[in-house]
Amino acid sequence: MAEEKHVMTMLVDNQPGVTSRVTGLFSGKGFNIESICGCPTSDPGISRITITTKANPPVVEQIEKQLRKLVNVIKLRSLDGPKAVRRELALVCVQARGEQRTEVLRIVDIFRGKIVDAGLEHFIIEVTGEEEKIQAMLNLLEPIGIKKLSRTGPIGLIREPK
Repeated sequence: MAEEKHVMTMLVDNQPGVTSRVTGLFSGKGFNIESICGCPTSDPGISRITITTKANPPVVEQIEKQLRKLVNVIKLRSLDGPKAVRRELALVCVQARGEQRTEVLRIVDIFRGKIVDAGLEHFIIEVTGEEEKIQAMLNLLEPIGIKKLSRTGPIGLIREPK
């Protein structure tokens, strides 16, 4: 069975050591975390942790069962599928000299990105969207020269009923 990317989100008690216990479960079982993002929710006593991992479906099921057993995990949901809204943020420092500047600005405009810093020979670009959108923009910027890159990995929420 082929490994696939899976994104899961969980509500946890906002207490010291909770993120460590969650990541410890992954490392203790030999599971890889591709990305992790955590922050408090509108309730200061609860945090949301979103984790991306690559595994086959039976392994993901095992991971989810183990996470649900952790005392501080309140709720766990998969962000795979059409019921989830997922977005990623990327900051990209790209080389931009002379005529390259116009090309970079055109690419940023196409992907509805934003220049958040500019120097004589660089731009730092902010772009948000689905992972595929971010990757498509990076593919166009690569030949120009990506100097630095920082990505959040996906975050998301389950859609509310209509």
